[in-house]
Amino acid sequence: MESIELQHCSSLKTVEVPLEASKSESNRALIINAVSGDKSTLHNLSNARDTQTMLRLLKSDDETLDVLDAGTTMRFLTAYSILGDKPRVMTGTERMQQRPIHILVKSLKQIGAKIKYLNEEGYPPHRIKPLEVQKTNQVGIKGDVSSQFISALLMIAPALPQGLSLRLKGKVGSRPYIQMTLDMMKLFGVQASWTNNTIEIEPQEYKEYPYVVESDWSGASYWYSFVALAKEAKIKLLGLRQKSLQGDIAIVHIMNRLGVMSTFEEDGVVLEKIPHQQEFEYDFSDCPDLAQTVAVVCGVKGIEAKFTGLESLKIKETDRIKALKKELKKFKIKLKETEEGVYEIKSKFQPTEEIIEVETYEDHRMAMAFAPMLTHQSIRILDPSVVNKSYPSFWEHVELVTDL
Repeated sequence: MESIELQHCSSLKTVEVPLEASKSESNRALIINAVSGDKSTLHNLSNARDTQTMLRLLKSDDETLDVLDAGTTMRFLTAYSILGDKPRVMTGTERMQQRPIHILVKSLKQIGAKIKYLNEEGYPPHRIKPLEVQKTNQVGIKGDVSSQFISALLMIAPALPQGLSLRLKGKVGSRPYIQMTLDMMKLFGVQASWTNNTIEIEPQEYKEYPYVVESDWSGASYWYSFVALAKEAKIKLLGLRQKSLQGDIAIVHIMNRLGVMSTFEEDGVVLEKIPHQQEFEYDFSDCPDLAQTVAVVCGVKGIEAKFTGLESLKIKETDRIKALKKELKKFKIKLKETEEGVYEIKSKFQPTEEIIEVETYEDHRMAMAFAPMLTHQSIRILDPSVVNKSYPSFWEHVELVTDL
């Protein structure tokens, strides 16, 4: 298997990192623009493989759309396809075919779509026929499984003959991602109301809007980790805004407690080291993609930590909780579920001369979350190209701050 060896480098160079554009914003902008009939010009779209896959498939006339391993693309295009003029088959990699989609499909069927699973019930691949008649505009969906299911429904709602009244059942996870979707829809001229757990969208048209995608706050989180763990570091991340639509801007406040100060400037944010807390507790329900990165930081720094809100991590690119447990254990860091839904980190981490190998489980975030450990010891990352899913220039940027 391909691998990359990261040599121990305790202090980082003072540099500017030109972050990739946000995959989350890019994919939403592409779907919104497609629903509108491509009225708008989109600027600074992400180079991430997921976004490039979305671009390619939106232009495709093929009946079968292969999303590869792109979960967002699978969910958004499944919903978008009911607005089309011909049947589509949605498929993907072996792992993608193990990721459940039945909650979204059930909601689309309630609306009136005809969707048939081609292999295992509840999982891709599935065939979608264009919507002929909308049966109802009243749909209920679990709020704590995947915000992408909810966003997929919201973005097509204005184009439905009766619009949509979407009731979110139970706890609502990743709320900022849902809000990001609604905020972006508003920029493109669509009004929605979110009262209690119900989001209502009347039938209406998206308008033209020249959208510029912000840099990716999820990608920024790894640089916060580098600064938190390094002996000396000062890094400027370009293209980030203090008033962002992205929920992962939560990393600013999280890392302020874990040893990184953020200073916003006109063209980005400067990260510098400050003292860290000895204990840390956080509910990741609104920003689950940050959990792996923060777990590594707490483990290496010996911060006693308690995490909640990790429910959605089990259905990501891999079972991220299982993967985290296994890889952290190699560094004598224990991630343990002490009660249902509560995970604690206890650490006996000590750097060694041994080069420790990190499995990535076909998960881009595993590779990037563990990379900052090079500030304490040499490591080897297996299958480093997984970063192409969201941050293809990541290893080039690591070269900027280290002697990789």
